[in-house]
Amino acid sequence: MLIITSEQVAQIRNYAEKSYPQECCGLLMGRQDLGDRKMIMEVWPMQNVWSPATAEVFQGLDNSPNIATRQERFTIAPEALMKAQKEGRDRHLSIIGIYHSHPDHPAIPSEFDRVCAWSEYSYIIVSVIGGNSTDFLNWCLDANHEFEAEELIYRD
Repeated sequence: MLIITSEQVAQIRNYAEKSYPQECCGLLMGRQDLGDRKMIMEVWPMQNVWSPATAEVFQGLDNSPNIATRQERFTIAPEALMKAQKEGRDRHLSIIGIYHSHPDHPAIPSEFDRVCAWSEYSYIIVSVIGGNSTDFLNWCLDANHEFEAEELIYRD
């Protein structure tokens, strides 16, 4: 389960709306206790650096045509991820998940999302329809590397 505050939800929704019509992305920084409870302590917006060069690297990964843009895909620069890991570690935080938006599409993981996902992370997806955030869903990978809904607990 993933524990989140209403303020963190608002931060993610606002960033998703501000980024529209492109996908936004960011990191869920927090702590995982014994078992499967993950608590988000901070939400860190990241820059979506998807580019034609990135598309080439990922070409064929999900059997879709290589025409994706920042409106259909996101990626976080490896340097930004490394920096976040270091800054988080210095503050006793870990990357416990990733969030991103689906502009004008449901908040359901795509095949591309699935093949790129890591089993230890939670994945929040927010649907943004016409610039307004709608569905806000949380996912994790099961033992067969398929997405399943992960419980989202609100705390304040």
